[in-house]
Amino acid sequence: MALVATSFERLAGWRDDDHAAALVAFRRSCARIRSWPPDRALGKAAIGGIVADWRPICAAAEALRSADGARVRYFFESRLRPYLATEGGRPEGLFTGYYEAALKGAWTRHGPYQTPVYARPPELVSGVPFHARAQIDKGALAGRGLELLWATDPVDVFFLHIQGSGRVLMEDGSVMRLGYSGDNGRTYYAVGRALVAQGEIAPDAITMQSIRAWMKADYARATALMALNPRYIFFDRITNAGPIGAQGAALTPGRSLAVDPRFLALGLPLWLDTRHPKDGTPLRRLVVAQDTGGAIKGALRGDLFWGAGADAAEAAGRMRENGRYYVLLPKNTKPY
Repeated sequence: MALVATSFERLAGWRDDDHAAALVAFRRSCARIRSWPPDRALGKAAIGGIVADWRPICAAAEALRSADGARVRYFFESRLRPYLATEGGRPEGLFTGYYEAALKGAWTRHGPYQTPVYARPPELVSGVPFHARAQIDKGALAGRGLELLWATDPVDVFFLHIQGSGRVLMEDGSVMRLGYSGDNGRTYYAVGRALVAQGEIAPDAITMQSIRAWMKADYARATALMALNPRYIFFDRITNAGPIGAQGAALTPGRSLAVDPRFLALGLPLWLDTRHPKDGTPLRRLVVAQDTGGAIKGALRGDLFWGAGADAAEAAGRMRENGRYYVLLPKNTKPY
């Protein structure tokens, strides 16, 4: 990936954004960054710099008391410089969406509550392949007391795994929030590819909604389809603000972006320039790289967090847009 220096004046839509909303997300990342040693790299990626580069900026962000849009915009403009991200000389990439999934559950297995949501097994080692999805679904972890809860629908649990977080309406009326705790080290496979290859859904009709509808129409075939994705996610119960992204910061709807950490350090502010999934109008806003995902691979790849609820699920499920982003880096540092 290469960065091309530009200016805020050349960012379409920059002056019209709600920069105060983006500041909320940036401050959450700053809370993590400021707790690290000054010489620590922001991430494994070459682009990002070290903590010392960002501490003064984060301190200024925390001290900023006014929510006035012009003042917050000046805060970013006065301390950062935008760079267009390119790969092979081209700036266009793919941007999708995700959301906080919703499902129904119970504390014990009974009646319609038959699908487990598992906590992280103690023997799991990050990056080391563990039981595949098909093995776990057939009972590889059964009887070990790892069940956080039991859900009503295996398809809903499958999409909970894809989203990485969710809200569960429990049988007793309480709401339990779940967040990513670990995975089985297997490579993610997008099951929509199989449905297209089999002629079940047309390529231009593949969305989360169309895949979910196909699965719920035939649970036997859905089980076989889900097994094609060997990746399996384990969860923790969230009691504080959430959901929590890979950086360890609470995600902000519409302002948190999942990226590939091989190319971008988490915590970086980015100017996103793409289209809205509902009507194709420009979607241009300041976001923060705060999360990762099994399907988010590549330098020019992003996954926008839409939040929770029906509208968020609708937007996230339909988002598959071309676009570009600009990395905002401290003025006093080199881009690499």
